[in-house]
Amino acid sequence: MLQRPASLFDREVEWTELSRFVSAGAGAPSIGLVLGRRRQGKSFLLDRLTTGVGGMRYQALEETREASLSGLYGASAAWQGFRGPADARFKDWPEALRSIAEAADGRLIVLDEFPYLLRESPELPSAIQAAYDEARFGRHPWFRMILCGSALSVMSQLLLGTKALRGRASLLLMVAGFDFRQARAYWQIDDPAVAFLVDAVVGGAPGYRDLVHGEAPTSVGDVADWLASTALNPSHTLFHEADLLLTEDPTLAHRALYASVVASIAKGHATKGGVASDLGRKESSLDHPLGQLERAGFIVRDHDMLRPNRPLLRVADPILRFSYAIVRRALPRFASRDTRAAWVDATARFDSLVLGPHFEAMARTWTARYASERTLGGSIRRVGFAQVNDPIMRQAFELDVVVEGETEDGQPRLIAIGEAKGGTALRTMGDLERLRRLRDALGRRADVSRAKLLLFGRSGFAPDVIGAGREHPDVELIDLERLYNGD
Repeated sequence: MLQRPASLFDREVEWTELSRFVSAGAGAPSIGLVLGRRRQGKSFLLDRLTTGVGGMRYQALEETREASLSGLYGASAAWQGFRGPADARFKDWPEALRSIAEAADGRLIVLDEFPYLLRESPELPSAIQAAYDEARFGRHPWFRMILCGSALSVMSQLLLGTKALRGRASLLLMVAGFDFRQARAYWQIDDPAVAFLVDAVVGGAPGYRDLVHGEAPTSVGDVADWLASTALNPSHTLFHEADLLLTEDPTLAHRALYASVVASIAKGHATKGGVASDLGRKESSLDHPLGQLERAGFIVRDHDMLRPNRPLLRVADPILRFSYAIVRRALPRFASRDTRAAWVDATARFDSLVLGPHFEAMARTWTARYASERTLGGSIRRVGFAQVNDPIMRQAFELDVVVEGETEDGQPRLIAIGEAKGGTALRTMGDLERLRRLRDALGRRADVSRAKLLLFGRSGFAPDVIGAGREHPDVELIDLERLYNGD
């Protein structure tokens, strides 16, 4: 196993998979794909990997085919320790692949930001396929190659259907952001309340810490000033990050439409019908843009655990949600640096459209990754959400956390259900009683006879709720402290 560099935070799983890839048997060609959204640390990770094995990493740019072949020639020459003519370049991709494969002699070759190369050289996957197939029969130098990219819709298509590289890649590694616990450690934030607020804005992408030079608020009172100097500052890159994210994916050609769809979902329209009504369009006209945004990783369709034909649309990235729910809706004021007043007016939106959804997502992550079997009352099969009608209130509620255990007699068995509230109010006995009613209502659709009740509260619980949690073994109370430090 290749020794993991001390400069690499976390990423144990990713490093293990990459080490296994570069340590595979010599002589046979191998291709790997590494993909992930911008600022997840893919290039940092692959740079450490290529350095560790003496390989070559070429960082592609948005330029013409000829310029790319020239840039690759220069990078290869520098890696080999010589300087070629200033105007030298490879004739074509087959020549380039053969040349760098011969020079690498089995060491790793990384083509980073591969989608940039594809824009001007759509024949490149076929050239790699031909080199791979020829290398298997000894007619081409064997090579280890990783193709890396941030445009998920492009990278995820490389291995589909009749694509040239289908059946030839042995590694498909998604590099995702840190979860909320990992992000807190990475940002070195002591206070869970501060860590939650920072995570709700920038999420777990490690690159955002570099953008703010590692500075993070130390108290809740510092958060507004931190935002004013970063994500709400028109001179800061974070202020424009949402536009950069959408621009980077070449499949999102109709920018105005895609931005409008994301903005609508960020405003709280969670169904295709709701988005269509908000935008004044027919539902059928949104099938393509929603599919493209989902493939690009900008939105997700969460499917109801018990009624999967009723998905809810959610913005996948916290910085996108923050930008479209907060900045975009008051863009002239923030752009003109009326920051303080605009932020005060945006507070209610921040609480409901940013903190609320983010706390719900954190609750599901905690349940899936950190909650113990003792807490949940059994082992997890899957975690999600469900919409349930309250027969007393005659109102539909979303159960933010639904935990399914192993099925019995073909009927879903729920071992825990929960509600998560990211507001500043204490959770009350009314919240707990509603959760009990919803559990009873679920009895018509699933086995809930042993389902525990998980009450998540960002700001804590009223004294009588705390007492109920102590007295009733089926009740679990989870606040920020437990989310970040407990099980």
